[in-house]
Formats: sequence, C-alpha cells, structure tokens
Amino acid sequence: MTLDPSAGLAETARALADGEVTSRALVEAALARIEATQGTLNAFRIVRSEAALAEAAAADRELAAGTRRPLLGVPVAVKDDMDVAGEPTAFGCPGTFAPVAEDCEAIRRLRAAGAVIVGKTNTCELGQWPFTEGPAFGATRNPWNTEHTPGGSSGGSAAAVAAGLVPAALGSDGAGSVRIPASWTHLIGIKPQRGRISTWPRGESFHGITVNGTLARTVADAALLLDAASGNHELDPYRPPALDVSEAVGRAPGRLRIALALKPPFTALPSRLHPEIRARVVELAEKLAALGHTVEEADPPYGQIGLNFVPRATAGVAEWAREAPDPALLDPRTRHAARLGRLLGGAPLRAARRAEAALHRRIGAFFSSYDVVLAPTTAAPPPRIGAMLKLGGLATDRAMIAACPYAWPWNVLGWPGVNVPAGFVSGGLPVGAQLLGPAHSEPLLVSLAAQLEADLRWHELRPPEQVASQSPAA
Repeated sequence: MTLDPSAGLAETARALADGEVTSRALVEAALARIEATQGTLNAFRIVRSEAALAEAAAADRELAAGTRRPLLGVPVAVKDDMDVAGEPTAFGCPGTFAPVAEDCEAIRRLRAAGAVIVGKTNTCELGQWPFTEGPAFGATRNPWNTEHTPGGSSGGSAAAVAAGLVPAALGSDGAGSVRIPASWTHLIGIKPQRGRISTWPRGESFHGITVNGTLARTVADAALLLDAASGNHELDPYRPPALDVSEAVGRAPGRLRIALALKPPFTALPSRLHPEIRARVVELAEKLAALGHTVEEADPPYGQIGLNFVPRATAGVAEWAREAPDPALLDPRTRHAARLGRLLGGAPLRAARRAEAALHRRIGAFFSSYDVVLAPTTAAPPPRIGAMLKLGGLATDRAMIAACPYAWPWNVLGWPGVNVPAGFVSGGLPVGAQLLGPAHSEPLLVSLAAQLEADLRWHELRPPEQVASQSPAA
C-alpha cells in the first residue's frame, strides 16, 4: 500500500479512511523523507520516530475498528513553540530544556482529530526574525533553493511542507511568521483570527499579537488543518465564534471590492517594494479583476500602528527569555530585545493595548468601502542563508523591516490574513501576496483564495527533487 508523497492532507485522510494505506506506512515514509533531507533542509528540531510510530499503530487499530476522525492517522508537524507532551519546547533557543508534561491546547485538538505528530520544526530564537537559523540547530534551508532561507519564524514548518515531508504543519504568526515563510516557499499560509486556534497555556502569546496558524500546499488542506486545530481552552481570554472554514473552500466568494495596497505601512526605517514582487502582485490583482472582482489601489489608514506593536513584541520576548535555561547563551539581539521589553512592559504596554480599539474602528471603517485587501506579503525575495544571522541589532531591524514591512499590522489588529503564492522572481524564488480581511473573515478569505487556486493551479508546482542529495551551501 503506497500513497504519492505529494498527496495533501485531505487526500491522505481520505486514503486512510478508505483503507488504501495504513498510518504506519505513511509515518514510516514521512520519517524516511525527514531523515533523507535533514542534512540539507534541516527542517526539524525534534523527530518523534518511536512515539509517532506508536501513535500510527494506535490509529490503524482505530481505523480497522471503523472509527473515523478528520485526520485519523495523518502525519503532520508542529512548530517548536508548541508544547507536545514528553518533548522540550526550546522555541529556537540553545540550552537544555526539560520535557513538558502536557500538550498545549492546539496539539490536544490535533490529537483529538486523530493526527500523528511526527516532529517539531525549527524556528529562529523566540520567533523574532524572518529567517530560521541559529546556533541551537543550524540553518533551515528553502526547498526551492537551498542557498536561501525559507523565511521565519515558522521556517521549519514551511520547509517541511514545501518539500513534501508532511502534507501540512502548524506554525505561529506574530509579525507574519506564517505568511512570510509561506510566501517564500510557495505555500498557503493562514493567519487566523486571534483566538481561533488557542495559544494556551499562554492565554495571550506575545500580548495578543501572536496566533497559531496553518501551512499547506492547497487552500483546502490549510483550511482543514485550521478547523482541526481550532477551539479554545476554558481559560482562554479570546474565544471567537466557531467557524467551519473548510466549508468556504468550495463556495463562490461573490463579486468583491478589493483594495490593492502596495504602499508599506509607516515604519521608522526605509523599505522599498522589489519591482519583480510588485509585478507579481499586480498580476494577481489583474487576475482577480478578470474573475469579476472590482480592484483599485487603496491603502488602509494604518497611521502610527507600529507604536502599538513594539511594546507587545518586546515584552513577549522578555517573558519567554526568562524561561531559557541559560540566558547567557541567547543571541545578543534577544537579550537586547528582552531588556527593551522590560522597560516597555509597564505604561507603554498598557497604552498600546488601549489603542487597539481605536485602530479597530479606524481601519475597520476602511472595510465599509472594500471587502478584502490585497497586499504583498514581503517587499523582498527570500534572502540568502546567513545574510541576517550575524548582523547587530539595528542592522537586523533595518534588514528585517526592509524585507518584511507588510505583514505585522494585522497582528496588532488580530484579524485574519491568508498568504497565496504570487509566482516567482529571478533565480526561481517564490514570492507571495496577502489577502487581508476584517474580524472573523476567514471564510471569505479562504473562498477567494480557493477561487484563485482553481484558476492558477499553483499547487501543481513542486520544488526540485534533488534536495535530499544536495550539499548545503556554505
């Protein structure tokens, strides 16, 4: 019994339910692919070989007994900022972390859906940067071109899905950390509404700017994983109304008013949209117009939204950094961000939180004129491995803002966004575009993304197959 490694989440779940393949066979194949590519892609921090095979055997017994659950027996991966019982949660940091005792809420729900967790994927230190490199685990590389990063901070999850190691994976998004690596690896990346997928035991991850999201090759697969992981712990501070996002995949979105937003939100540091990315996003806008939507250039009234981001982000770094077993091993940039977070964690943080309601009103009013915003996901293609690794703090901030100025405002707002592939630029490097909506608009965004996918068939393209045998670039 075999299944094409390129089979997606929904197809894999169907094949298991129909008895065409066993979970053990799928998990063994996934583990073999991970092992074959770990020396080149380095997508995983932890591979749960024995535990995953045991879980697969249990799934096979359930399947044989006639039990059916949405993801029963399907191998998936999760980012290493999520607690998986019996495994450490290092979140990209060096040092020896003790195994955690319990699954976080998102993993508990994945298990309830029947998924088999094959491993925890690499992420940069405390998820701060749009690259996935660090002394704790090395460099994670892009399956489309291993001289380049897959992005960050959910770069390991993106690399694993893009290379076909697993059909889908969970990531987290605090400033674009699902959408950025999705754009740079030709994937769908859903950043859902704040609270849609619980971040418990952290009721507010990074003071509400970070949410858990999904990465997959198709809209349907990303939506299926989102539905499986969605839901709340009884103590979660955010409990959005339940949605069946998968149901929207096959539903026509209707004729929409779409704002093409090419101007980066205000930042104190300069950023310029790469001309080839601009061209790809404009081509996507033209495709939307050809599908019957009204598209015009217009930018949301972001104002000084960055003032509401920095206190929350740095205070979150400070909280996570306190849990490191040896803070002296942390990157100097992390230690600096933690110091800043301790300074901003009082009155500035409270002011930032109070300002969110006014931002919701002002930017929410923009959606009385438009249904969806189409924007670049990044301003630049994926950088080369090492390009940002050894920079100082200010130089890293400059490089990061120059490359990725578009994603983070939606983290301040807490609203949904979906990265869709926008094509390729010089060197065969993937780039993406964001579909952004108001609160609780995941079904609309997913419906629109699925309409584009049905026309453009982006999921039929695959990275080079020689990744497993390549030697990592210096």
